Amino acid sequence: MEGTISNGTQILTTDGIPLKVSLRKTERKNKIRAFLLVFPLLLFIVVTFVVPIADMLFRSVDDSHINTVFPNTFEEYAKWDREDLPPEAVYKSLFLELATGEGIQVGKALTRMNYSKSGWKSLIKKTRRQVKKIYKSGEEPSSYKQTMIEINKGWADPTFWIAMAQMLNETTLIYYWNAIDRTYDIDQKVIMQNEERRMYVKTWWRTFKVSIYVTFFCLVLGFPVAHLLANLPLRYSNLLMIFVLLPFWTSLLVRTTAWIVMLQQKGVINGVLVWLGILGDDQRIQMVYNMTGTIIAMTQILLPFMILPLYSVMKVIPKSHMRAAQNLGAKPATAFFKVYLPQTVPGMSAGGLLVFVLAIGYFITPELVGGKDGQLIGHWIAYHLKTTLNWGLCSALGSILLAVMLVLYWLYNKIVGIDNIKLG
Repeated sequence: MEGTISNGTQILTTDGIPLKVSLRKTERKNKIRAFLLVFPLLLFIVVTFVVPIADMLFRSVDDSHINTVFPNTFEEYAKWDREDLPPEAVYKSLFLELATGEGIQVGKALTRMNYSKSGWKSLIKKTRRQVKKIYKSGEEPSSYKQTMIEINKGWADPTFWIAMAQMLNETTLIYYWNAIDRTYDIDQKVIMQNEERRMYVKTWWRTFKVSIYVTFFCLVLGFPVAHLLANLPLRYSNLLMIFVLLPFWTSLLVRTTAWIVMLQQKGVINGVLVWLGILGDDQRIQMVYNMTGTIIAMTQILLPFMILPLYSVMKVIPKSHMRAAQNLGAKPATAFFKVYLPQTVPGMSAGGLLVFVLAIGYFITPELVGGKDGQLIGHWIAYHLKTTLNWGLCSALGSILLAVMLVLYWLYNKIVGIDNIKLG
């Protein structure tokens, strides 16, 4: 072999290095070179995808901040037997920590406390001003408990102290329980939220229902369009493909606003139905700011994501299969369902999964078209992220959504097989 020599026991390179060692070094260099080529992409994925998800999962169970703001209060609170009102030591610790705590840190802690019970923030803010005055005067109250109750009667309300039990531990599942309309009682047992605070389970069901409807309607409407595109002559199919792709060149906000104009009671669709005599002027249908409007708008917006995978699979199905089935005696309908349709499963799988994943996390269209009755879980995630700043609950909702998608993906792989998904 050129470039190698043998010493009788092993093959050496011209440099005197064993051939196996030289091959391992070369293979190692190739692996390092390949890794360096993909490293920028790997770093991008880690920074923009892995790190945010890890941070979201951490925030969904983290409750350490408030314990660092009122450490002595929570230490004394943990000794309380949860009967009547807390002892003097708890009131004294909270009194001193309110008087000496930093404003910014206390403010953040109050926001967290308000998640457990509405009214915590205003109670402590009003009390803190008086506490600081007493503390600066140098006069030590004879009873911290009585002094705080005299400042504000809210300190004699057991429900505030019961709510504090939810914040004892540095890690907590309270946000996950809140995300399914549950909470903790004073004994850390899971109970249902008050009736007026139960909205998440209903929204979860609505989100799944809308996503399933949208996926189904996209399949029903997209299948014939994809079949037509796959079987027309190339010049006609290319022209029609432009109309399929046209929505991608139009702003999502513009398309959503257009649907509001078309679906409202004085809109285009109702106007046409009244003009045709199908509806009376007083019988106009409410098709916007409800679930109906959400499904219609989302179906139109996500339809191309169903058509394209179907088209790419149908395009490569030989037309001779249908002719052969009919030549063997099968009726057109039988040939379609037994020969053609099974071959389109990869396209239906890819399109269905793609549309469902996009629909379950959709935000803009349901927010604008859905109104109160058509809002999906994305509404509450955005609400807590921007308005209440309850990032723990926001992260828990997002984590549940991620977990549900992973479970559905696993079930899909078990039932259909991920290898059957093809985009072309």
